[in-house]
Amino acid sequence: MHAPVGHFDHAVPAPDCLGELTRPVADAVRAWRGSVPAEQFVYVDTDPEWADTATFVEHYGQDLLERSANCVVVAGKRGGETMLAACVVLSTTRVDVNGVVRRQLGARKASFASMDTATGESGMEYGGITPVGLPADWPVLVDSAVVDLPYVLVGSGRRRGKLLVPGKAFAELPGAVVLEGLGVA
Repeated sequence: MHAPVGHFDHAVPAPDCLGELTRPVADAVRAWRGSVPAEQFVYVDTDPEWADTATFVEHYGQDLLERSANCVVVAGKRGGETMLAACVVLSTTRVDVNGVVRRQLGARKASFASMDTATGESGMEYGGITPVGLPADWPVLVDSAVVDLPYVLVGSGRRRGKLLVPGKAFAELPGAVVLEGLGVA
């Protein structure tokens, strides 16, 4: 199979390689019931040594720079309680944590979650966190620019490998909220 974007040596429909994914991601792919068939989620094998964005696009294709998204875990705090959420923005932007995220979560303060919290609570590896398979009670805030793309490259739950996911599928993830301006230049 050829990947819909980029230049990868190994591309497989995600349901055909669940063993390459972390348990929460594999479970989410297995249970997927969105309008986009799970078979359109494509797993591509990538080398963790080329994870840095500049090196990654040099090796796998310049077109990926505009078609990649980052998924970061944030913690919103209000009244002594902490709420975790995921934010999905294009890799050419950064998350508006103190503006859009804080307001959306109704938090007094919002910040990036610690690495231990992000990995421990998501069940995924640092550098591979993906919005596919996050805890069902987490809001998944998605920048509208992500949803507008035909395919988006995101983590697979592990540092090795990525998922290519149709953009409109991000709006159908559990807890998804599509927001304008979540990612800022």
